[in-house]
Amino acid sequence: MKYEVIVVGGSFAGLSAALQLARARRQVLVVDAGAPRNRFAAHAHGFLGHDGKPPAQILGEAVEQLLRYPSAMLRQATAVSAAREGEEEFRLTLDDGSSLAARRLVLATGVRDELPPLAGLHERWGNTVVHCPYCHGYELETPLGVLAWHPVALHQAMLVPDWGPTTLFTQGLVEPDADEAARLAARGVHIEHQPVVELLGEAPALDGVRLADGRSVPVRGLFIAPRTRMASPLAEQLGCAFEDGPLGPLLRVDGTGQTSVPGVFAGGDAVTAFTNAPRAAASGVLAGVAAHRSLFMGLSA
Repeated sequence: MKYEVIVVGGSFAGLSAALQLARARRQVLVVDAGAPRNRFAAHAHGFLGHDGKPPAQILGEAVEQLLRYPSAMLRQATAVSAAREGEEEFRLTLDDGSSLAARRLVLATGVRDELPPLAGLHERWGNTVVHCPYCHGYELETPLGVLAWHPVALHQAMLVPDWGPTTLFTQGLVEPDADEAARLAARGVHIEHQPVVELLGEAPALDGVRLADGRSVPVRGLFIAPRTRMASPLAEQLGCAFEDGPLGPLLRVDGTGQTSVPGVFAGGDAVTAFTNAPRAAASGVLAGVAAHRSLFMGLSA
């Protein structure tokens, strides 16, 4: 079957894109594997009208609202390959071997987080080990820590003291210069150069961290900026251009969500390093509207 638009990814960006298309009375299919990036978080915060709700609840309500529109459909599956066929047709192959065709694609496939192999970290991810103070900082008990896994840790360490007393664990990966050290000191940040080797306490709670020299440091919440990679190979298969982001590769899009491949649009965490639910939803809106406009204005619009 050929659809007008297929949206790959059914989280905040993908559902927002599909909603615009459904409200434009266009036939749109959302293909979703059911593994959103935020599935490890118990609650979403900073999302106007949804503050404190579980992400799964927000997405469940969004799906229910989307499927009230007769031209919107949802298929639980993983899209494993994508290719262009002709001037205005794209073909997706799903993990069950079936294939689908569409005039336009919206990629809301997101990214995967890559965390350091540190004892006790993975089982706390999304709970007491988090990436964004705006999303999770208010709920964490103090004291707090920032674990370096990337140079972005210096920026995090400047932010986090507004949520509580903060220690920057450099892990031998970042070394503040004199100016950075002075600004961190002015924010009250303690800098610890001994590497963290283990997280302590009964997960998902966090009582502290153990250092390589045997000392324990009390920490109740830990921030880390994970490196990221594309969660899906589709954009690369289609020949979309990428650019280097601060934490990993990003899909290159213009201000509307158009990728470098005409007829392929994108939104969500795959297109920006500064990620949260409202921003993902907003970029999905842009991509959905741009995909709709291209259906009647042509690929060069």
